[in-house]
Amino acid sequence: MSAVHTGSTAISKSSGAIPRKDMAVIWVLLIAAFVAILNETTMGMAIPHLISDLQITPLAAQWVTSAFMLTMAVVIPTTGFLLRRFTTRQMFLTALSLFSAGTLLAIASIGFPMLLVARVVQASGTAIMMPLLMTTIMNLVPAASRGRMMGRVSVVISLAPALGPTMSGFLLDHFGWRAIFVVVLPIALVAMLIGWRFLTNVGETMQAPLDVLSIILSAFGFGGLVYGLSQIGSLGSGASAVPLTIALVVGVVALALFVWRQLVLQREDDALLDLRIFLSKDFSLAMAQMFLLSLAFFGSITIIPLFLQDGLELKAADAGLVVLPGALAMGLLGPVIGRIYDNRGTRILLVPGSILAASMLWMFTTLTVDSSVWLVLVAQTFLSVGLALSFTPLFTAALASLKPKFYSYGSAVIGTIQQVAGAAGIAVMMAVFTTVSAAGGGTEVPAAVASATRVSLTIGAIIATVTIVGAFLIRKPEDTDDEAPAHAAH
Repeated sequence: MSAVHTGSTAISKSSGAIPRKDMAVIWVLLIAAFVAILNETTMGMAIPHLISDLQITPLAAQWVTSAFMLTMAVVIPTTGFLLRRFTTRQMFLTALSLFSAGTLLAIASIGFPMLLVARVVQASGTAIMMPLLMTTIMNLVPAASRGRMMGRVSVVISLAPALGPTMSGFLLDHFGWRAIFVVVLPIALVAMLIGWRFLTNVGETMQAPLDVLSIILSAFGFGGLVYGLSQIGSLGSGASAVPLTIALVVGVVALALFVWRQLVLQREDDALLDLRIFLSKDFSLAMAQMFLLSLAFFGSITIIPLFLQDGLELKAADAGLVVLPGALAMGLLGPVIGRIYDNRGTRILLVPGSILAASMLWMFTTLTVDSSVWLVLVAQTFLSVGLALSFTPLFTAALASLKPKFYSYGSAVIGTIQQVAGAAGIAVMMAVFTTVSAAGGGTEVPAAVASATRVSLTIGAIIATVTIVGAFLIRKPEDTDDEAPAHAAH
């Protein structure tokens, strides 16, 4: 593998302010990532409308979101290699072109198969955006300011998914499901135009062959795991366990072969996903913490709206408003938390964050049909604050523990872990929720829904409690832009 000069922006070594031209690059990527992730959560609310308009079953309609998640799980592991092989501009324009093409295809969809293809194309572009954004920040931003900039990434990660259901609910009530894509498309096109005009390349590219076998193993490994996990919830409705079992077995075997293949290829720096990043103890600890938090977080935020709608019998729009303050708080606190990280490190954020998140999840295990909506709103808001205190320092500390040449691989691993852990958390908690509620009479019985909520969220509370221990172990790497920090992967 050899380096290729691309006329790129030099990696920043300054400990002072971020140059204006570098900030312009970051802002373009932030806007594009916001639009892409906003779209990821818009279709959940549209499923009843799709069932009616396209004359499909609920199981088929669910694939609008499942296919998106599957595609993300397959594409993200490849981005570590792609971000080193191709320039920043090439990857940005490819991502936005795919996303825009998928959005246009969705608008023009005349049937469910066409819409499903559109979502896969959209997801292919979305999967590139977050690793591209994180890698670029690590390359451009001085070590002393990375927490603040990663805090802005937290705004994207938190705020966009929260606004998605609220926006789609309004559009569905007034204009129909195609309006969701109509609103998103011009924003994506404007972001792509701005990027085409102003975005500069960052760092150098590397000439290396793309290993086709690694891509195939990655697709079957991560795709099989996410698909299998996503189907666990269907077992409660009497579905066969055979497809699920096959998917999980194929996923585990393919993933094991994928790991073996990367260990062989990374000797020549030709790996699709270089696993030497896990030689960094700080990175590995941060990833373990993020896996547990994502398990608890994504599962819980799936269950809580169900309790609000079926347990407390709120309308969907009102349920969305109950969880919105927490999402807003989680996003808007990101830059503040980032500054604290820059000045004080990880422990002052991770310890109270994990304690707060675990405490709120334990509080959710006491919910009944008589619980106040305001109690849920306050608890959800504090849960989101606890998670905000955790995610920003974890992102930043994890990537800062690596050499610059490993940033793209670290970003890819972060995205992959979130997808797999999120799918696992949702699958397990939804399976428990479905089983317990069915035993109590189904989701039409509020008391059964409340009971299912308590049991399923107990799983999240237990997982979150474990993260309190991890919060004491993760530290902030030294503020250095040296090529080879002493504790970095090598």
